[in-house]
Amino acid sequence: MVASDYDILKGIMQRRRSVRRYARETISDSLLDQLLTAARLAPSAGNLQARDFIIVRDPNMKHELAEAAYAQFFAAMAPVVLVGCANLARSRKAYGERAELYAVQDATIAACYIQLAAEALGVATCWIGAFDEKRVSSSLKIPLDIRPVLMLPTGYPNESPEPTVRMELSRFAHRELWSGVGA
Repeated sequence: MVASDYDILKGIMQRRRSVRRYARETISDSLLDQLLTAARLAPSAGNLQARDFIIVRDPNMKHELAEAAYAQFFAAMAPVVLVGCANLARSRKAYGERAELYAVQDATIAACYIQLAAEALGVATCWIGAFDEKRVSSSLKIPLDIRPVLMLPTGYPNESPEPTVRMELSRFAHRELWSGVGA
């Protein structure tokens, strides 16, 4: 029996883990290009593609980012940290007061595509959303109309975390109206 595209994608999604230990092996530019191509293919509001990624390889800068991420020093041990940014200026061209929301969505969707591509290519990531935005912006010289919204330490895994427990569909999928099930 041949696996369907969905079965292949589902397998990739089921294998993906948040990895915090990375092998010392470097990530090639061509592999990074594949990951960033996945981000480029992600949908975006109005096709404005209001997201940018900063590729950080420098050990000192990775250490600064890990400190800015409230001492999540495992990030500094990854060969690469991708910093996903919402490009507010690009989004404001069309969306006024909802521009920031749409730009953040653009960046996070693109980052999800990176994570799935990374898993398919045998590379691990860990989503970091807890960090001091001002400190990250200052360290990376990010302009005021660009907002860092996530970091993805990226590298070959040096651990195999167990799967995490996921909620049953009935706990989060509401049919037609809010069902009262939640928290």
